[in-house]
Amino acid sequence: MALMPVAEALARVLADAKPLAAEHTPLAQAHGRVLAADVAALRTQPPANVSAMDGYAVRSGDVAKVPVRLKVIGEVAAGHPFHGTLGAGEAARIFTGGVLPPGADTIVIQENTSREGDAVIVTRPAGKGKHVRVEGLDFKRGAVLLAKGDRLTDRDLALAAAMNHPTVLVHRCPKIALLATGDELVMPGATPGFGQIVYSNGYATMAATRREGCEVVDLGIVPDRLAETAAAVRRAHDLGADILVTSGGASVGDYDLVREALASEGLALSFWKVALRPGRPMMHGRLGRMHVLGLPGNPVSAYVCTVLFLLPLIRRLAGRSDVAPSPETARLGCDLPANDERADYLRATLATGPDGVPVARPASVQDSSMLMPLARADCLLLRPPFAPAAKAGESCSIIRLVP
Repeated sequence: MALMPVAEALARVLADAKPLAAEHTPLAQAHGRVLAADVAALRTQPPANVSAMDGYAVRSGDVAKVPVRLKVIGEVAAGHPFHGTLGAGEAARIFTGGVLPPGADTIVIQENTSREGDAVIVTRPAGKGKHVRVEGLDFKRGAVLLAKGDRLTDRDLALAAAMNHPTVLVHRCPKIALLATGDELVMPGATPGFGQIVYSNGYATMAATRREGCEVVDLGIVPDRLAETAAAVRRAHDLGADILVTSGGASVGDYDLVREALASEGLALSFWKVALRPGRPMMHGRLGRMHVLGLPGNPVSAYVCTVLFLLPLIRRLAGRSDVAPSPETARLGCDLPANDERADYLRATLATGPDGVPVARPASVQDSSMLMPLARADCLLLRPPFAPAAKAGESCSIIRLVP
C-alpha cells in the first residue's frame, strides 16, 4: 500500500466520524462539552426592576429639586421585597439587588443622602431610572442564548445556570481503549532485562485524551503473540470503546502482529502507512462501530500521530467543529535542508523575535525514539513534502504544543 499524504489520511479518519449520542450532563461537568441542542432561558433576568446600588428607592419627581426631605417607610434587601407602595414624599431604604417597590422609579445612592430618624435628606438630584436594572436587562424568558454546536466555556456555564438550567444536553465524550504491544516493554518502576525498554507512549496519549474529556481504559501491555493481541482487541470492543488506540506492532516486522490481529477480528482497513515523519506506519480502520488507530511504536511518532489524527477524531466524535490543529506562522531559527517525499514534523523550541514574530529552532537531532527533545519542544515545525532548502529567518509553519 502506497504512502498516503497526511491531509488525505486525516480526511479518511474523519470521514465517517459522527458526533456521539447526546446526554444530559450537570453544569459542573459540562465545561468544554459541545451542545447537542439550543438552550433557551427558563426565566427573565432580572425578573423585576432591581436596584444596582445601595441607597434609597424614590420617585424621580420628588428628587428633581434638592435638598429634599423624604419619609422612609420601609426597607428592601435582596430576596426581601417591600410589599407596600411608595407615595409622594416617601422613600424606602434599598440595598443592591433589592426589588423596587411599586411607585419608585429611581435610586438615590446613599452617598448623596443623610439620615435623620425616619427621614432621609436627599442632597443631589437623580433622574428617572438612575441606578435601576430594569426587568429583562440581561435576558428574557424563551430567548435562545446558547446554540447547538457551541463548545461550552466557563462563562457559558454561568449563563446556563442563570437561565435556570441545572443540566445541559451535550454530546458524549468518546471512550478510549489503549493497548500497547511488545515483548520488549516493561512498566515504569520495573527493572528492564537485557534488550527491554520502559513503556512510555501511553502516558502522553492518556494525558492528551483525558484533557479532551475522554474516559480512558488502559488495557496494558500484551506480548507479541497473535492470540493475546486479538483477545485484547475483543476486550476493547466488549468494553464499548469508541476508539481503540494501539501502540506499536503496526510496522512490517515478523513480530508486528497488530494489523494481523485486527484483521482476524474483522477490521475494515482504511489506510496503513502515511507520508509522514515521524509516524510512517500509522494505521486506521473500523471494527464495527469502533474506530481503530494504530500508532507507531516509537514514542515521538506515537505522540505526533496523537496530535495529528487521534485528537481530531476525538473532537469530531465529541461534536466539535474545530478539530484539526491550526498552524501558525513563525520564522526559522536555523537553516534547513531540502525535504524528501514525506511531510516532516520537527520538534522545535520557540523564542520571540525582535519584531514579535516567534522564531522556531528545531532540535539538532530528530530521532523518533528521543523523548527529551519532545519534552522540551514548544511546537512542531512543519516541512511539506519536497520542500526546498530554507534559510534562517524565512517564514515557516508551526503547530503549538499544549503546555
